[in-house]
Amino acid sequence: MSLSVRYVQTDFVHQTWPLVEEHLTSALKFGDGEYSADQIKTLLSTGTWLLLVAIDEDQKIHGAATVSFTNMPNHRIAFITALGGKALINDGVYEQLSTILKGLGATKIQCVARESAARLYAKVGFKEKHTILEIDI
Repeated sequence: MSLSVRYVQTDFVHQTWPLVEEHLTSALKFGDGEYSADQIKTLLSTGTWLLLVAIDEDQKIHGAATVSFTNMPNHRIAFITALGGKALINDGVYEQLSTILKGLGATKIQCVARESAARLYAKVGFKEKHTILEIDI
């Protein structure tokens, strides 16, 4: 199956939400409560975050990703805030994702991933940059 990655314009987030909510909600179980599905929808509908979908030849959505952008002194970082679906991590999908994000000014893509996902992402070229530590205060 060949997937195409498409950017969903902010005006169409509400129409697309019922088709991607399950994919994005599945990613939240690994996020330790940092945000909810409703909060993702709000961030997407206000244009704060970007929604990308992976569709097949029949226009069926097989996965979705959300992205935030941060402008740093030397780079514009596209940070994957949520990613859910099946068969999304491969060279073809990554190339399309990279092209879209470059077109929006990104010079780097970053994400946070559990160990098993990090091994999967390494197959398309992601490298470990930092280890994130956390403590509740």
